[in-house]
Amino acid sequence: MKYNDTMTVLEHIAELRKRILLVAAVFILSMIAGLIAAPYVLTLLKLHSPAFQVTWNVFSPWDGLRIYMSIGIVLSLLPTLPFALYQTWLFVNQGLSGREQKAALRFVPFSAICFIIGVAFAYFVVFPMSLAFTTGINSQMNLVETYGVSQYFGFMFSIIIPLSLAFELPVVVLFLTRIGILSPSILHSMRRYAYVLLVIIAALISPPDLVSHLMVAIPLIALYEISTWLASWMYRKRELEVEHADTDGVQLSL
Repeated sequence: MKYNDTMTVLEHIAELRKRILLVAAVFILSMIAGLIAAPYVLTLLKLHSPAFQVTWNVFSPWDGLRIYMSIGIVLSLLPTLPFALYQTWLFVNQGLSGREQKAALRFVPFSAICFIIGVAFAYFVVFPMSLAFTTGINSQMNLVETYGVSQYFGFMFSIIIPLSLAFELPVVVLFLTRIGILSPSILHSMRRYAYVLLVIIAALISPPDLVSHLMVAIPLIALYEISTWLASWMYRKRELEVEHADTDGVQLSL
């Protein structure tokens, strides 16, 4: 179905339903592939952990199945998220100008790259530091460390997933600046409130200690500052394009 100016509400709903079904189909297929690959990924994570080697214990008959499904879901998100963004672009592109359509499509692959960078940063940097700190506290208190596989992966996913999504912030800010919704002045005026919100988010997704809060909050604040810098660059570029377009229009009218 192609978009046009006379599409009814029901036609828009039918188009949205088709996009959602396509995303669901990709998610299911990716989930199947993720479940097939889950045992191999689990073995790889166990043999090549960025943190120290730990013994995973099972404290419930459901722990193995829960981790198996969790890994399958996480793996299925890797192809599903970019595809969902592309389907979103297909759904809304007719409501955008030609310039906005190109800008939105260009940011789809960048969002996938940022997500992968976020996963790598969380897994290889933040997760080992958080685990080392918590185990250091346990050692000082002479506690015997017996890790359950469910608790271990729950701790890991609670760090990796929020940070990976947070790495999408520069892409979102760039896109909104490109289409004229955001500007550097808005981001600068919101800085103090954004810092408070990011610190709260860091406290919610990190272990309950000050060092872990800082290890998560500092990258989030750095991402906001990077987004602000990129927004300033994109805003200047957009202003130059508008200025050149106005100049070309005046020359054509003459």
